[in-house]
Amino acid sequence: MKLNYPKVHLDHDKVFVSFYINQKRYRLYNGKRIGSTTSPNSYPVDQRFSIGNLLAAEVFKYLTEGGVLKKYQSDAVITGIQSDREFLTRALNNKLSGNYSKKYNDMLNYVYRLAINEMRGDNLTSSHISDILLKYSSGVSHNTIRRHLNVLINEANLLGMCHHPSKNIKSKKAKASLHKPITNVKLLLNEIKDYNRNLSLCCLLTYGCLLRPHREIRELTWGDFTSELSYIKLSGGRNKSGRNRIVPVPSYIREILVKDESNHNIFTSSIKPPNPDYFKTLWSRFKKVSKLIGQDQTLYSFRHSGAIDIFKRTGSITKLQKAMGHSSINVSLTYLRGLEIPELTEEDMPVIEL
Repeated sequence: MKLNYPKVHLDHDKVFVSFYINQKRYRLYNGKRIGSTTSPNSYPVDQRFSIGNLLAAEVFKYLTEGGVLKKYQSDAVITGIQSDREFLTRALNNKLSGNYSKKYNDMLNYVYRLAINEMRGDNLTSSHISDILLKYSSGVSHNTIRRHLNVLINEANLLGMCHHPSKNIKSKKAKASLHKPITNVKLLLNEIKDYNRNLSLCCLLTYGCLLRPHREIRELTWGDFTSELSYIKLSGGRNKSGRNRIVPVPSYIREILVKDESNHNIFTSSIKPPNPDYFKTLWSRFKKVSKLIGQDQTLYSFRHSGAIDIFKRTGSITKLQKAMGHSSINVSLTYLRGLEIPELTEEDMPVIEL
């Protein structure tokens, strides 16, 4: 058996170890499959990586001493007598035993039921997958269903299922969705201020600091701010680009901030952040009573409006990239084109006297 030493990874605050056995990659979030109780993601976030190193050492010792990952010890797997239905059921149970969000687990349950209902027997074919996906016409929903089906099928393959019925089914190109910028930011912010303090602060930070509302802002603690509240520091594990981010805080935001304990969330005044749908729900309720919000305007419209303001004032793609936290300038260029902001003016075009 050819085995490399497991590596520890951090993915959105979740720690896992990965390793290869005979050129096949495996990923473990806890020690259940080696008979260990080590579970890095049950620890506070700042301790998870070090516990992940402990798990990596346990995995390496277990496997080099002849241990076998527990889900390969079943006679049914070795002899290949299980049906696709049984493999998918076991795959689902394996995934649900991991440290995943309720939303993720609910989606796995949903696609599992889609597959089982479509099969009407014991075997899953590419035709079944195609028929399931035909019911989801938009690119986003089609790809979401396909992606989660692949999660279950990949897990079933690890358990011993010998084929991959969705292997040759491609993803559908999704149409770009545009969160329409806000025409009068000040007027709308004043209306939100009278409606709900937390939603108001969220919108201010989305516009003024160009942070993403549903995770970056929702999970902010006072410890993420510098002592004078002039900067916000986010680690790579807490933002979409995966890079550390330092964002200036404008004075019109600083003047309304009242600092609390460093480990307290800025919205709840406790160590626990609001639930993942908190701002989505607040925005949905506010939208029903507001006369200023357009049909295609969301919380992200504040971020887009802030991006437009920065680019119009500076004309700098580099500054926009840093402000938005984009991984590359190409991402920022694509973003500007999506907002339909002209990157060239008449003065930039070729000149000739006629």
